[in-house]
Amino acid sequence: MTAARAWWKEAVVYQIYPQSFNDSDGDGVGDLQGVIDRLDYVADLGVDVIWLNPVYQSPQVDNGYDISDYRAIHEAYGTLEDWEELLDEIHARDMRLVMDLVVNHTSDDHEWFQRSRRGEDGYRDYYIWRDGGTDEDGDPVPPNNWTTGFGGSAWTYDEQVEAQYLHLFHERQPDLNWENPDVRSDVYEMIEWWLAKGIDGFRMDVINLISKPEGLPDGDPDEGWVGIEQFANGPRTQEFLEEMAAETFDNYDSMTVGECVDIDVDTAGDYVSADGPLDMVFHFEHMLLDQQEGWWTIEDWSLPELKSVMAEWQTELDGWNTVYLGNHDQPRIVSRFGDDGAYREESATLLATFLLTHQGTPFLFQGDEIGMTNCPWESVEEIRDADASNRVELALESGDIDSYDEARDVVEFRSRDNARTPMQWDDSRNAGFTDGDPWIKVNPNYEEVNVAAAEAREDGILSYYRDLIDLRSDLDVLVYGDYELLLPDHETVYAYRRTLDDPAADIDDVLVVLNVSPTATRISVPVEAEATPLFGNELDAAAESGSHDGTDLELQPYEARLYELSEQQ
Repeated sequence: MTAARAWWKEAVVYQIYPQSFNDSDGDGVGDLQGVIDRLDYVADLGVDVIWLNPVYQSPQVDNGYDISDYRAIHEAYGTLEDWEELLDEIHARDMRLVMDLVVNHTSDDHEWFQRSRRGEDGYRDYYIWRDGGTDEDGDPVPPNNWTTGFGGSAWTYDEQVEAQYLHLFHERQPDLNWENPDVRSDVYEMIEWWLAKGIDGFRMDVINLISKPEGLPDGDPDEGWVGIEQFANGPRTQEFLEEMAAETFDNYDSMTVGECVDIDVDTAGDYVSADGPLDMVFHFEHMLLDQQEGWWTIEDWSLPELKSVMAEWQTELDGWNTVYLGNHDQPRIVSRFGDDGAYREESATLLATFLLTHQGTPFLFQGDEIGMTNCPWESVEEIRDADASNRVELALESGDIDSYDEARDVVEFRSRDNARTPMQWDDSRNAGFTDGDPWIKVNPNYEEVNVAAAEAREDGILSYYRDLIDLRSDLDVLVYGDYELLLPDHETVYAYRRTLDDPAADIDDVLVVLNVSPTATRISVPVEAEATPLFGNELDAAAESGSHDGTDLELQPYEARLYELSEQQ
């Protein structure tokens, strides 16, 4: 059965990390006017929605995810008037704007936390304070063994309060107490304020962590993130999200996608089913294939493992999917899932095919469309990522490593800074991102990998993205079609079929074949249909047609192909 139609299902989302997108005033930090200056480029890509990472007032301890005022714009990005102009310009180009919603925690600079520390007017219970205990030296002992997502204890002692507060992330990001109805009321009022201004929805940061269990019991000490089984999908998460939806975005034609940590397909269905409070969720199962043993271990993963995870979410989820491989918190997709060396262009276009032909709303991150890669981080002083720098600092303090060089391989693979290097617009100084000194290192390969060079080519990565986005917008089967995984155990070929039960569709049956390998591969795909080449990154090679026994293909390294399937004559 075809899923119910919705604009956000048919949309392609383009994520902009404003700090690194385009700097209009030469201070080295991207800003809202810089985004406005590049909107025609984004619109020409063919995307429908811009997801804008946080631009709220913030001390920038965690790059804007530590918000000190939800209703003000961080001064480095501009003003509220700049933001209003941005919204108008996005809408004028028939695109929509989705903002980040960060309400599991705030900055410790937020007025709520400052009033909580002072115990004013009932604000003490806006956050989660506990007495804990002391050790034999009189030093504070945490109330439980939970750790942060960045490593280290999730508790910090505050001398003014003489108690410890919970922070599941950086110590300057205290967790809000969602058990307090006044907290929820204030949050909903803020959400309504933004929706009334005309935004089109929210990407909701770690939203399934908002409910903590009564008593805050210890977590499994052997978990990489100690306590995650206690605070992920906590006992009142569904209730809180349903209340939030009823009070706010259910009253608008909005789009909501929740970032959900440690979630399985069944629990996700509770959130995104037809009666659920959210439209979509980001899960992490496919993103953790190379991190099963924790942040410090880079593990090999197999293509059948990736196919298995994706197929489960494609076929078992009671609701609508997101499709993504990277974002501001992940390394560059071509460096992680492709080949950022000899086959950078081929693997970049293959990954584009993956993103835009699975069922679900595709999320692209700035620079994916030109094949931007991970960056060489030569010293700890170059790191801006609070997660990576905190882990390296803890490892140095504990003696697990003696120098940054011992951690460099992991940092260069894993650091969130890889996605946060400046957008590479051209081969001029600082990649055309800024006339000043950039807040973070520019990837040294910008002279070859940049928008201007991509624009000059008719057959490159950028044009491939544009053409494939256009194709997806033309073919309902690529949006609403059912998904069938083929060849689940093949080590290098990823093949699947999209079918749509709609007599009005021009094309209702599509085969996607991806050779996720630097080696040419011959394969027979088991489909009993006539196969007509439709799209691909090696179209000259896609001349074979199917037979009754299957489709015999000779695939080049990182080749991607789409075929229209039809009944055999």
